[in-house]
Amino acid sequence: MIALPEIPPDRPVLVAGATASGKSSLALRIAAEQGGVVVNADASQVYDCWRIITARPSVEEEAQAKHCLYGHVSWQQTYSAGDWLRDVLPLLDGSQRPIIVGGTGLYFAAMTEGMAQVPETPTGLRAEADKMPLEDLVAGLDVESAARIDLQNRARVQRAWEVRQATGRGLAAWQADTPPPVLPVSEATCILIDAPKDWLEPRIRLRINQMLDTGALEEVREMLPFFNESLPAFRAIGVPELAKYLGGDLTLDAARERIAIATRQYAKRQRTWFRARMGGWHRFDPVPQV
Repeated sequence: MIALPEIPPDRPVLVAGATASGKSSLALRIAAEQGGVVVNADASQVYDCWRIITARPSVEEEAQAKHCLYGHVSWQQTYSAGDWLRDVLPLLDGSQRPIIVGGTGLYFAAMTEGMAQVPETPTGLRAEADKMPLEDLVAGLDVESAARIDLQNRARVQRAWEVRQATGRGLAAWQADTPPPVLPVSEATCILIDAPKDWLEPRIRLRINQMLDTGALEEVREMLPFFNESLPAFRAIGVPELAKYLGGDLTLDAARERIAIATRQYAKRQRTWFRARMGGWHRFDPVPQV
């Protein structure tokens, strides 16, 4: 069991970690032992159509403590870090202690480092970007913005491309005008679960098996008539792979393996991002000490 740092009861708690690292269980433990409301900071878990496939807290877990910003966004919508920051602001009013947990580093950065007020992308421009190959989007970025983002992350690349096309300025230039953060790291207890790769691998496999055993296929099957790969909700890891299985394009074993590969790659990107950007956070090794 992870030993917790001393957590002042009047300070918000932030818990970040790679997928399958146990961060949601830790957040729920803090809420149960010390009080507070568990707040989602995971981009896939905001969508109303996915509980099982994104490993959202179960109904039983939600009964143990108040949970916010889980499944509150329609699958038809796009949802940005700016949208999340707007939604989380009322939960920072001091009326209840937030325990903010997730694996989307950009959400935490927007809250603790500040976020540039970039204008919204026109609908027509976004529709054009949705149809473009990733390499074309990358080619349309300015040098400074391209150096700051994961060029394999289509959502981030597309956002940077849209900003440049819509405003004539690169995303990096907008970020240079960032206002003060709404919750600096110094005003919260910030916990980073620094999970080793070899420890995560079997946990990822176990999670995938549990997901399939508890209804992930049924969840995707129900949404299959609406499947649209241009919508962020349908890019959640596991959704495209199981959609291909249900469409007859993959065997279940092949889909399972693709999900495992995609999850490992995502966890690697998360761990790299956290280590680069969360230097001031309390780091915890979740591996039990013998």
